[in-house]
Amino acid sequence: MMQGNDACAEGAIWAGCRFFAGYPITPSSEIAEYLVRKLPRIGGKFIQMEDEIAAMGAIIGASLTGAKVLTATSGPGFSLKQENLGHAVMAEVPCVVVDVQRGGPSTGTPTLPAQMDMQQARWGSHGDHGVIALTASSAQEMFEQTIQAFNLAETYMTPVILLFDEIVGHMTEKMILPDKDSITIVNRKQPAVPPDKYLPYAKNEDGIPVLANFGTGYRYNVTGLCHDETGFPTNDAKKIGENILHLTEKIERHRKEIMRWKTFQLDDAKVCVFAYGGVARSAKRAVKECREAGVKVGLFEPTTIWPFPAEEILDVAGKVDSFICAEMNLGQMAREVELAAKCRAEIHKVNRVDGDPITPKQIIDKIKEVV
Repeated sequence: MMQGNDACAEGAIWAGCRFFAGYPITPSSEIAEYLVRKLPRIGGKFIQMEDEIAAMGAIIGASLTGAKVLTATSGPGFSLKQENLGHAVMAEVPCVVVDVQRGGPSTGTPTLPAQMDMQQARWGSHGDHGVIALTASSAQEMFEQTIQAFNLAETYMTPVILLFDEIVGHMTEKMILPDKDSITIVNRKQPAVPPDKYLPYAKNEDGIPVLANFGTGYRYNVTGLCHDETGFPTNDAKKIGENILHLTEKIERHRKEIMRWKTFQLDDAKVCVFAYGGVARSAKRAVKECREAGVKVGLFEPTTIWPFPAEEILDVAGKVDSFICAEMNLGQMAREVELAAKCRAEIHKVNRVDGDPITPKQIIDKIKEVV
């Protein structure tokens, strides 16, 4: 039996995380509490910073030494991290950021669930760039998705965001720890050339830079400014354009390898419920009850939120009459579903922002309205 937040922390350890920097904030604090006990026992480092801005800066610095790094927060802290999160995107520094969501804006509802940071994860840091963000609907998935987040960060040299919610973060349930030999662990590439031949942001076939670990004899510049292959700032328009396009294209060109989703009873469905995180649990129950009543309903549950599975939603839109988007916000991902569906299916919403979870009955009632 394991709480979701503890499962996330354990998944980080399995993935090779050996550095955590953070600042206590409900409902994510259990992740820090778990790691402050565990990391020192396995040679890792834990540091509580003075605020979330400093915590994000600390994990960037630690990552540049080659460490796998993690920070965890909730809404207000996630807002504070955005500038340094953008710095990690520009400098292409791998790190994992957990956002266990609560209600907002501002202090909002610290102890109650929400899914209000979905668009902030995509657009919170200014500028154009690609984003990878994952979610989970169980403690088991929080464990697995945390490992996946580290693998993606190391593969694509980018920050990866874990968008959990308070329901799943604070839920205690059965979790099966797999055989460690069955887990794939990815480590970032290292230079294949000597220091005098090394260019940190040289163009590669896969579009992913190879950043040497600080302290290994390789010297290079790290900046949040637009830069060329040397890492130093540039005012060359061509190189600036290439730099910005690269930050999006390195994610977009690999979107099929990055994206994951689950479906339930969707093959012959006329109505598709779109739900994620804690709400997906209510949605699955609603689908089961409707199926028992003879209503052809299915579930589409994205576990990768960004990049958004637009092509997959368009495919579903060609087979169903309507979508019901159930979210603990006012429809942040329903907008993405509507854009992806391209008017091939009607879009209906079930939303809740009062701090209580969306129940199966709410979703069932909306299904009855639609059919």
